[in-house]
Formats: sequence, C-alpha cells, structure tokens
Amino acid sequence: MDLHDAYVLLNRSAGELSTRFQRVPGSQILLRYVKSSYQNDPVRSVVELCLFLFAVRYLLAPRYSTTQKGAVELTEEEIDELVEDWTPEPLVPGLTEVEQAENEKRPVIVGPTGPKVKLSNGRTVNNFASYNFFNFVSNELLKDRAVQTLRNYGAGACGPPNFYGTQDVHMDTERDIAKFLGMPACIIYAQAFSTISSVVPAFSKRGDIIVADKAVNFAIQKGLQISRSTIRWYEHNDMEDLERVLEQVKKDMARKPLTRRFIVTEGLFENIGDIVDLPAIIELKQRYKYRLILDESYSFGVLGRTGRGVTEHQNVDPQSVEMLVGSLAHGICSGGGFCAGSPEVVDHQRISSSAYVFSAALPAMLAVTTSETLKLLEGNPQVLTTLRENIRAFRTQMDRCEYVECTSALDNPVCIFILKRDGLEGRIFDNEEKVLMDIVDEALANGVMISRVKHIHETQGTKPFGWQCVPSFKACITIGHTKKEVEKAGSVTRQAVGKVMARLKK
Repeated sequence: MDLHDAYVLLNRSAGELSTRFQRVPGSQILLRYVKSSYQNDPVRSVVELCLFLFAVRYLLAPRYSTTQKGAVELTEEEIDELVEDWTPEPLVPGLTEVEQAENEKRPVIVGPTGPKVKLSNGRTVNNFASYNFFNFVSNELLKDRAVQTLRNYGAGACGPPNFYGTQDVHMDTERDIAKFLGMPACIIYAQAFSTISSVVPAFSKRGDIIVADKAVNFAIQKGLQISRSTIRWYEHNDMEDLERVLEQVKKDMARKPLTRRFIVTEGLFENIGDIVDLPAIIELKQRYKYRLILDESYSFGVLGRTGRGVTEHQNVDPQSVEMLVGSLAHGICSGGGFCAGSPEVVDHQRISSSAYVFSAALPAMLAVTTSETLKLLEGNPQVLTTLRENIRAFRTQMDRCEYVECTSALDNPVCIFILKRDGLEGRIFDNEEKVLMDIVDEALANGVMISRVKHIHETQGTKPFGWQCVPSFKACITIGHTKKEVEKAGSVTRQAVGKVMARLKK
C-alpha cells in the first residue's frame, strides 16, 4: 500500500467515524460546544481535555493494596496477647487520697436546704456551706410565685431562646435586671457557669488580645481558652502590673493591625474573696482604649447598699463597664446567669453566644423567681445590713485563731481561710489539703457544716493556666442564723482548727 492508498483509507475511515458520531443523540450539541469553547477560550479546552484524560486514567487504573509490603504477619494468639498487654491512658486523672477519703465521708442532705439541714445519718447541723445568704430558699412569697408559675408555664421552655424558647417572663426578667443594675439592656442565660465562658468567646476571637487577672475563676479561664485569643496575665489586683502589661501590649502592637482588646476580671474573686479595684481599672481601660468584661457572679446581690454589686459598692457608673456578667444562682437563689450592657452588646450575643443559641431557655419558674428576688432586695435593704453584721460576728471569732487567716473582703459573706505560713512546720504543708479536710470534718462533728474549697488540678503534661490556688476552706454566712448562732459557729470552727493543729504538732 502506497502513500496515496493510505491517505484514501484514512479519509474513508474518518468519514465513517464522523457519520456514526453524528448519529449519536446529542452529538451536534457537544460538537458545537467544543468548537465554541476552543474559539472563545482555547486554554479551557486544553484543561478540560486533561481532566477528562485523568478521569479515564484513574478509572482504568488497577487496584492497589493499602497494606505495607513486608509487614510482619501476626497470628491470632499473638494479636490477643498484645491486646491483653495494652493499657490505655485514662481519660481523666485518678482520685487523690484526699479526694477518695472525702467521697467516702461526704455529707448528704435529706430534704430541703436551709440554715439548718438534716443529714442522711439523722443529725441536724447548722449549714454554713450554702450560698443562701438571704435565706430566700425559705421565703414563702418566692415559693408561692414559683408554684404559680410552674402551673401556668410548665417545668421548662423545651427549646433554645431563638427557637420558640423565649417566653414573656424571660423578657420581663431581662428588663428587671437591666433596670436594677442601671444598664440599657440585658440578656439571661440558662446556666451560670456557661454565661461568662460563652460571653468572652462571643466577642474575642483568634488574634484579639485579652488582659486578665491571674486569679480569675475557672469559668472565666474556660472562656479565655475557648476564645483562642492572645492572653496576657497581670498579677492579682496589682494595678501597677496591669498598667505595665497594657503599656507592653501597646508597644508590641504599635506596627501591627488593630485588634479587639479586652480586660477581664471579677468583682469578688471566687478563689481569694477580695474585691477588685474597679475605679483604677476603669481609668486604665479608658486611657489605653480597652473594653472591660466584669464578672460579678459573687458580688451581684451582695455588695453595695442595695446589692447592685461592685459598681454600687465603689460608686462607679455601671455603664462605664461594657459587659457586666453575673450569676443568678448564688445570692439570688434562682438559676442561670446574665450579661448586661448596651443594646448592641446584648443583640450580638443572641446570635453569637453558644450557650444562648444552643441551650434550652431558662425555666420560667426561675425567671420569675429572679424578678421577685430583686424586688425583695430593693424593698428590704436591711437584709444586707443584717448579713454584714453576721459576717463581722463570725470573723471576730475566727480572728482569734492563730493558725488561719481570712483572705476575703470584709463585706464578702463567703469567708475563705488559708493556713498561716508563719510558725508552722513544713510537714503540715506537705499534706495541706488533708489538714483542711480534717478541720472540716471536726467542725461537722460539732454541728457546723463548712466546706473545703475545691479546685480542678492540672492534668499531667498540660501547661498551668491562670491562678495556682492555695488550699483553703470556706464558711458561707447567712441571715437565716441568729447572731448568737453565728458566733457559736465561728467559735466551733476556731476550736476545730486548734484541735487539728494541736494533734499535728504532737
């Protein structure tokens, strides 16, 4: 076959192929598409052809094994032996000796809580381990309103606030809290702990800067970690160190893009019990252009002439605080939490705060209880006077103890005590938590129930985050006890400390 015959055969074959292709349904459409594509964008045609060829090559490629070649083949007996020998790492650290002993001796309350409680062993003791500061738990008016609301609204909202969970009583409670605090707006949450741990990451993101007090509570620490922001710590309640940190951040960020910046602190510190220097922080945050997130979980309902918190106690305009966060489960004896601020701050949380968006709304009964409790505080400011008199009576007794000192502020009903370091042997501090547990047990044996302050320890291999707490015990003062009962409780606690320390010195 010469070249001419080959050319004729090629043309005939191409003609037959073209005829058969044109008989295929849709072939003309595909042909026009290819011509148009090549004419308008030839590069795209080349890319599409390469992708088509790659797909064909991938589909026609032979299967391959994912197992490694040359791997050692194990018998069933060897596999079973390896499984039996393997010990997984625990998800959480095991209980310490103190925690195990405490679990075995933990008192269990039978029936309602109050100033006096009955334990499962049949004994009745004075309760100094509850945040029932104003004895609202026993208030008949609050009980009646709670029962009435329960009958009208049911046990729960059965849905998140943004999904048919918001009821009229929720809106009323938000207005009542905002009015009580002197803030423009307020939002309520279903759980106290998750309030501050959701507020912080709702506003501060990766790349933003948070300057926080080293002694902030565990809920705030979780919020700081979730936000993934850059955290700068300052020494506890040290305004000079805070100014130093703010100045250092200013220098470090001088030539970098502008970011959101926050100062985070507490009103009454849960871990220590002292009060923040709010006027100094307000002055610094205004000078360095920061926003302030203030957690008043332990000061709301307790500090100030009418219980409005640290802003009233230190005569600070509450609206100078951008986000005022608090708990309704402590002094208010209800449940949930709140964040008060500008309408923009509140509205942002309704769509951006995880605890608000993804949790069921606060039960109507607790919302109504909160509103009624605020009315009681406003109408009966003498309960705060009585509470502070009881605090002074208890602390007067404990001041006579040579082994412990109180770190709480004078108006704080949660009196936190730590062992004095002066004059005590080092072996006592080697097992300090055991010593404090013995003090709590000795006081309970004499009819006074107090509590050791619990802390979550860092797991092995993790970096310390925030405050490294000193072991301590606490007594919560309430107006449900008479002054004479409070003095006796203080005397019993002081004698329990003395008895345990004397036993250790032998």
